[in-house]
Amino acid sequence: MDWLTTDLCDAHEGTVRVVEPMFGSFGGRSAFFGRIATLKLFEDNSLVRRVLESSGEGRVLVIDGGGSLRRALVGDQLAALGVKNGWAGIVVYGCIRDSRAIGEMDIGVFALDTHPMKTVKKNVGDADIPVSFGGVTFTPGEWLYADEDGVIVSENALKPA
Repeated sequence: MDWLTTDLCDAHEGTVRVVEPMFGSFGGRSAFFGRIATLKLFEDNSLVRRVLESSGEGRVLVIDGGGSLRRALVGDQLAALGVKNGWAGIVVYGCIRDSRAIGEMDIGVFALDTHPMKTVKKNVGDADIPVSFGGVTFTPGEWLYADEDGVIVSENALKPA
């Protein structure tokens, strides 16, 4: 890895947006970056499967789950789809499950917490729309960088100074 969020913040002060600290790192990659794809849903992960079944091309899936701590939006099967299809990472404003298995996978996964309960399946939610949480708006096509120090978002790809 040739970047750190701290260095990117220093080099691009005033142009990066820093997400409030709230996430734990659960994936096998503790640092990841890529273009943003988004989902907005609540306690229904039907769309998560659909998106992770598609080619990730090194992107990061940002899931606005409304901050729910009542059900897990990503489990080991969905994370495995992300690995198989070339997703760099998943950021969940909500919970995940199967954290031990996900921790062995070559994908970055940040989430608020873990929860053993699966979601309902109603196929309800929105894809590829701007979503906001943690004091930041995540717009599809922008860039997300995540590591041990936090999550930052930029309109453009960033390079360290």
